[in-house]
Amino acid sequence: MNSKPILSFEFFPPKTPEGMDKLRATRQQLAQLNPEFFSVTFGAGGSTRDRTLETVVEIQQEGRKAAPHLSCIGSTRENIRAILDEYKGHGIRHIVALRGDLPSGTQDVGEFRYANELVAFIRAETGDYFQIEVAAYPEFHPQAPTAQADLANFKRKVDAGANAAITQYFYNADAYFNFRDECDAMGIAIPIVPGIMPISNFSQLARFSDACGAEIPRWLRLKMQGYGDDTASIRAFGLDVVTAMCDRLLQGGAPGLHFYTLNQAGLITTIWQRLGL
Repeated sequence: MNSKPILSFEFFPPKTPEGMDKLRATRQQLAQLNPEFFSVTFGAGGSTRDRTLETVVEIQQEGRKAAPHLSCIGSTRENIRAILDEYKGHGIRHIVALRGDLPSGTQDVGEFRYANELVAFIRAETGDYFQIEVAAYPEFHPQAPTAQADLANFKRKVDAGANAAITQYFYNADAYFNFRDECDAMGIAIPIVPGIMPISNFSQLARFSDACGAEIPRWLRLKMQGYGDDTASIRAFGLDVVTAMCDRLLQGGAPGLHFYTLNQAGLITTIWQRLGL
């Protein structure tokens, strides 16, 4: 196991003042685990741009490192340049660069089609100013024609200047290890941090997974379905499954863990305590 795993947490920008207050409390709780950074998502087509900025600036003011997500679909060079300048002005030096999804009802992909083009543009505009994270897909991107094509796409992002990668969440550690070995074989040397989704609400998880292509193994799905509306049993079982997987990932040499928090702290704090970190 690594001496000190890199720990990071992802939030979404709240829509209401109550949501902001709740996220502040969550951050306070998770800050005690001493994460490397907090990342904040960016809505399709930049729909949460102002709220993302507001959230990351507040995180920076609290003395923590913030990493805003930046998605390029539906964007122009000019508005990406403006956002980069804004982040530089606030002393933010860390970005999660993504392709992103088109907002529903629009057809204009904008001036960037793929995340590697966004990474290359950030490097051309700002040199080495930003630490750039990109996405990786151990179970392969749902829109990739083949597994090999998806790996080639990931390598393009790395070659364009990415410093590290965060994976889509998964519940099969072997998928991660296999993906990492294939990346090693291709000469990809950046850290690939597993993305972890704690399990608290099975129907919500099933909906997310169907949308993003993350596989819920059949045994896990059937066991969860068998609990029906018994949320306490779902949470307890989910904690056991996710903690065991995190332990296996760290023992197997994963550089750290990136938690998709859904703006909640409880389950993650418990997992961290159980891992004895």
